[in-house]
Amino acid sequence: MAVAAMPGRGGGTTTFSEGQAPRMLGEFYEQALTGTAVAQIEHADGQLSPLPVQHWLHATPGDESMLDRCDVPTLDVGSGPGRLTVALAERGVPALAIDVTPQAVLLARSSGALALKRDVFGYLPGSGRWSTVLLADGNIGIGGDPVTLLRRTADLLQPAGSVVTEVGPPGSRSRREQVRLRTADGSGPWFPWAWIGVHELGRLAAAADLVVAESWADSGRYFGRLSRVAPAGRE
Repeated sequence: MAVAAMPGRGGGTTTFSEGQAPRMLGEFYEQALTGTAVAQIEHADGQLSPLPVQHWLHATPGDESMLDRCDVPTLDVGSGPGRLTVALAERGVPALAIDVTPQAVLLARSSGALALKRDVFGYLPGSGRWSTVLLADGNIGIGGDPVTLLRRTADLLQPAGSVVTEVGPPGSRSRREQVRLRTADGSGPWFPWAWIGVHELGRLAAAADLVVAESWADSGRYFGRLSRVAPAGRE
């Protein structure tokens, strides 16, 4: 999960002053990562859903199928505590984790990941040379505008590169909304997020000048690999 200079719904950009973006996920997110608080996601309609911190901290069924599709080198966007970056390094795949939350970056580094505090919409090393950009754990929703995010990730890729992303199940409602984090101590500021079903990937990819090279399911999770070039047989 990550948020920073975020694309707005009208195609503009919501920007934040230095240090404000980490506070968006803020102290509540950092406390959840370190186990000092239990955080929930509060939706605009008042409903609450759990913040799946344990999922981000530990290897989860389905991870391997994503990792199998990551080529050298991989950029892990919104990496959180870096479990996937570490797993790639253990496979011998050079990978860089980026996240805007300082505690997430510290946790990733302490686990052995190469990690930087960076915003995906800001300056990043290796632009145009990444083989894979990884948007795991629903991070295609960063900023609430998946098309703008996919266009940005396409700019980061080398010509034959691909985006590996995790999405929702078939038939799930795709939506954009304002959300915030809530703990027993209160709530953080609202920020935009999006949820995308796997059935929407083709439309979103086309709008970002990408194609769906493949989609698959593993362990109750749904994924897609988006390419800048047509997959074999689609020429």
